[in-house]
Amino acid sequence: MPLVFLFFGALFGFLLSRARATDYTAIVAMFRLTDLHLMGVMAVAIATAALGLAVLRRTSGVKLATKPARAGIFLGGLVFGVGWALSGACPGTALAQLGEGKLYALATVAGILAGTWWFTRKSASPSAPR
Repeated sequence: MPLVFLFFGALFGFLLSRARATDYTAIVAMFRLTDLHLMGVMAVAIATAALGLAVLRRTSGVKLATKPARAGIFLGGLVFGVGWALSGACPGTALAQLGEGKLYALATVAGILAGTWWFTRKSASPSAPR
């Protein structure tokens, strides 16, 4: 089974690379609204995921969990967006950048790991809001 995950992970990274989602200049052009092809790529990805989830829900009878809206979601989304704009990568593209040999992605991956570690420590404390 791990080989299946490796295959799909490599395929995902390859597709990110071919779509130029790992190219910092393409990310900057998207945020500056001068080249919108990455927005189209994301729209296709969202539509594909929505279709896949709808099929999964109808064919398997699996109830998909929903997350309640909380005050921290807006702040978390804002931090994610700022990090994405500054680094030119989200978690998936950062790993694809590493696969392409872009060494600046090491800083992004280190930031992702540090943020995840900090979040788990923060949410594990007894006084953390749930």
